[in-house]
Amino acid sequence: MGNVGQSVPVAATLGGDTMRSATDEGQRVVEFVRQRDAADHLREGDVLSRRRFLGQLQIEKRRTDRSKVPLSLVLFRFTPEQRGRPGNMAEIVGLLRQCKRETDLLGYLGEGLIGLLLTHTDQAGQEGFTRNVDKRAVGLQYTVTSGTYPDQIFDKLLAESQNLSDTLPYFLEHETDHGEIELLLKRCLDIAGALVLMIVASPIMLVTAIAVKATSPGPVIYKQVRLGRKGIPFNFYKFRSMRTNADERVHREYVASLIKGKHDDINQGDADKPHFKLKSDSRVTRVGKIIRKTSIDELPQLYNVLKGDMSLVGPRPPIPYETDNYQSWHLRRVLEGRPGITGLWQVEGRNRVPFDEMVRMDMRYTRTWSLWLDLKILAKTVTAVLRFDGEG
Repeated sequence: MGNVGQSVPVAATLGGDTMRSATDEGQRVVEFVRQRDAADHLREGDVLSRRRFLGQLQIEKRRTDRSKVPLSLVLFRFTPEQRGRPGNMAEIVGLLRQCKRETDLLGYLGEGLIGLLLTHTDQAGQEGFTRNVDKRAVGLQYTVTSGTYPDQIFDKLLAESQNLSDTLPYFLEHETDHGEIELLLKRCLDIAGALVLMIVASPIMLVTAIAVKATSPGPVIYKQVRLGRKGIPFNFYKFRSMRTNADERVHREYVASLIKGKHDDINQGDADKPHFKLKSDSRVTRVGKIIRKTSIDELPQLYNVLKGDMSLVGPRPPIPYETDNYQSWHLRRVLEGRPGITGLWQVEGRNRVPFDEMVRMDMRYTRTWSLWLDLKILAKTVTAVLRFDGEG
């Protein structure tokens, strides 16, 4: 027992009835669980469906990536003959429910597979658990496979359920659950707001375009690939504020250090007033410094809003190479909402907070989003722009 990533036969051979469908198996297991609940006052809901179990597995993997707490997985497999024996799988489910802790996750995955996710459990704890189950599973036949994260057992199990993420580049922990009417109103606000701002700001945009073109060679508009909702790339537009063909390595290295939390190395301010942004960047032109300070360089993104790539309010869209340094939980800022020109981080944290705090702000915005919140953030953005609270 307890051999990580290896299958081990357990207990004695039992005869089997004819093979039944996966649906019948599920009904038998659920019926057994319901009967035990009546006797033991246990909740049927603690046996998760396949989809819910795999979703929780993704969540716990991300939590382990972030906090480094141990995580183990044990899979109990049954052959068609073993599944055909009445009560065989249901007995194991009942036994696992007795042995597991409240924080452990038990799931019926169909086709003769039962999974148990042991949170905060290292390899030694996982091996001890499987030995305990083995001693108590008298007369039952099954095969157990186990592993402690990171282990190929996790990837193999998830690969067997491609339908969970077949259209997404990343798995989402929670789909945002906003009503269709609310989302339609947000889109209407985006379109109306973008059109009004483009008309009002058109003289400024014209003067800026002339100044950029007259003071440095290259295009007026800088186009860059960014990642939008669900990690889908799109072309992102800004007034060019840097020299053409500027070396991006400086920014790559700075962003990597920021995401990895090397704050002492990259703080451009002091301990009392930190500033996590490159202040002296030789790549920026004279006009570029002005349009960055006033946030004028962001105005072409109104076209991104009209196209539907972005919203007026939302998390800032990252450059693809930034995500190379992301921890798995950081990806939620990319996946769970349409990116925006401004957002909660811009008006409450800006360059004064570390990267992890910025991600938490983005996630808080996604969870608590409303039209009223968008309007408040837009109002605060106007104040920040008038204070020349841009990048500088």
